Amino acid sequence: MSVRPYRDIDRRVSRQIHVGKVPVGGDAPITVQSMTNTLTHDVDATVRQIHGLEEAGADIVRVSCPDQESSLALKDIVARVEVPIVADIHFHYKRAIEAAESGAACLRINPGNIGSADRVREVIKAAQDHGCSMRIGVNAGSLERHLLEKYGEPCPEAMVESALDHARILQDNDFHEFKISVKASDVFLAVAAYQQLADAIDCPLHLGITEAGALRGGTIKSSIGLGMLLWSGIGDTIRVSLSAEPVEEIHAGFDILKSLGLRRRGVTIISCPSCARQAFPVIKAVEVLEERLAHIQTAMTLSIIGCVVNGPGEARETDVGLTGGGKGNHQIYISGVTDHRIDDDNLVDHIVGLVEKKAAEIETANQAASVAAE
Repeated sequence: MSVRPYRDIDRRVSRQIHVGKVPVGGDAPITVQSMTNTLTHDVDATVRQIHGLEEAGADIVRVSCPDQESSLALKDIVARVEVPIVADIHFHYKRAIEAAESGAACLRINPGNIGSADRVREVIKAAQDHGCSMRIGVNAGSLERHLLEKYGEPCPEAMVESALDHARILQDNDFHEFKISVKASDVFLAVAAYQQLADAIDCPLHLGITEAGALRGGTIKSSIGLGMLLWSGIGDTIRVSLSAEPVEEIHAGFDILKSLGLRRRGVTIISCPSCARQAFPVIKAVEVLEERLAHIQTAMTLSIIGCVVNGPGEARETDVGLTGGGKGNHQIYISGVTDHRIDDDNLVDHIVGLVEKKAAEIETANQAASVAAE
């Protein structure tokens, strides 16, 4: 199916860096990441949580290293997971060095906050020696005092100035493997800061609306802010910051990217809100289908529409479609073409089977295309 021009998003051109084996920026796919909330020195608990994030599709995972026990624990954690690990460092330069030596793929750090120029150079040398990239993380809630005195309050100009000041320290030391975030809990402040930063520097940008809130409200808030930026072509990696289980951040991140056509993973369900015309219980069916199809990683679409008003039109655009019909006579579409009818019995089981079969076919075709391309 051809992509129409109004769907095109021209991504901002940024240089590419690597977080471990994962490319960020340039023409690389926009990555989705989250952060653990376990005590990092509890290696087993942290690894379990990272494995859950890997299963959900996380490209990158960040862990906090507030003390030596945590930064040294990274060595065991990194050895037991596949996803690249970002070590979250704030003020102590030795934690950054320890994290790099322990196998962190990236250091989240603000160079201007860790002391003298000599200490900064030590951290940069450790990063270079161990193949670490860095993320400069500016937050509206923790701006430097001199910038708050200069601007009077957190504002886009203050956040961008902070980011560029930190970036300059790395650049002056000939270190360029870094990305930047300028996060705020205020959507308008964050968006404006990212827009200004995007024009000021060519490094990859890590997007986030920080401290966005609980699952529903935080997802909505993040979708608005990140959606505005992504739609305008800004952003190379994202984190949806939720007061919820970390895997929910990964699900929300992929849903945001899928809604903009920027990344596809798993089954995208197009479903109606239901009304008196529905010929089967749409809401319950979709709820069960979301759960039972969560294991499928192949990018594909499924439409679940309760009646014939919009059902056939939606089904023509999806890999598998279900349109509700009268007296339990529901129409199934495969690849947009009418295929067969089913009744109410085992409706969900039938759809699950069709989706799994179609996903296998798509995966086989993708593999064949990949081999042919080689």
